[in-house]
Amino acid sequence: MDRIRYFADQSIRRACGFGFLAIATGMVALYWDMAVSFKLGATSITFMVGVLLWKAYDAGSRRYQHTEVYLLMDKRHDLPEERAQQVFGNILRERYLWHATVTSIAAVAMWAMTFVLQLIGKGPTL
Repeated sequence: MDRIRYFADQSIRRACGFGFLAIATGMVALYWDMAVSFKLGATSITFMVGVLLWKAYDAGSRRYQHTEVYLLMDKRHDLPEERAQQVFGNILRERYLWHATVTSIAAVAMWAMTFVLQLIGKGPTL
């Protein structure tokens, strides 16, 4: 099960990394207005949290043979076939929820920074 958890983390972190890269690129494009840039980042990261929560909700019903984790494991596991779906679904749900929690901390920090920048007058008001 540790092997499944390891590959689940690797898969989710790779996807989140690409998402954060896209968000950072958008924020850099708006460098001229810090408040707008942070607002874009906060909104985008909040959306990412929503996607992670949706993936956690969907993890139990998605066939484990159609997951990236199964591909990363070279389509091999040492679980009985009747139990594999449940184990993969539970581990993926747990890891998606953990990543959503950590990402939500980043979203709250971005929203706080947006609020502070608007308070000191560095951007448009809400």
